[in-house]
Amino acid sequence: MCKRLLYDLKAIKERDPAARNCAEVFFLYSGFHAVCWYRASHFFYKIKLKFIARLLSQLGKFFTGTEIHPGATIGKGLFIDHGSGVVIGETTVIGDDCTIYQGATLGGTGKDVGKRHPTLGNNVMVGSGAKVLGPFRVGDNSKIAAGAVVLNEVPDNCTAVGVPARIIKRDGDRVSGELDQIHIPDPVSQELCRLEARIAELERELGKKDDSRNDDK
Repeated sequence: MCKRLLYDLKAIKERDPAARNCAEVFFLYSGFHAVCWYRASHFFYKIKLKFIARLLSQLGKFFTGTEIHPGATIGKGLFIDHGSGVVIGETTVIGDDCTIYQGATLGGTGKDVGKRHPTLGNNVMVGSGAKVLGPFRVGDNSKIAAGAVVLNEVPDNCTAVGVPARIIKRDGDRVSGELDQIHIPDPVSQELCRLEARIAELERELGKKDDSRNDDK
């Protein structure tokens, strides 16, 4: 467990440009503290002391604002940036070197039994406020944009955005659009633009009809 936590510590230092040194991460980063609470609670969960496991996980939630069920399986190098509002469900599986931003949820839909929560491959990024819901896989090196709602499998090396999420990039090639944490296509505004264009078209057609009637007169 100590080796795993040391790897977690170094991974956060390497991936967060705001981290000046490992001591700062160790003492001040709530995301790192949440992972520490999880590692301890998961240990007790595996040896069937589930009450103690849940007690530790709830203490971790109280102190860090991040709720990680002790039954989740999390690889090395998880970086929970800021941490507040992150929820990770019981049957979630997270690979190595993943990054999860504040407000993200790895949860279930309430319709599944057994495996209810998602599986993240290695080096997956889940943006702030994103919801990944259901027992499917998000492939290695894939990215989930901030605010996206993912309800279906995401292949390796893909970028998913929107509500519901759709793939906009695969293996480095753009499918439609571009990803960053800010400039994400807004499906509501896109639909409004389509409606405005249709209204303008109908107005032009009505104007033509009025002109033809005036010519007949």
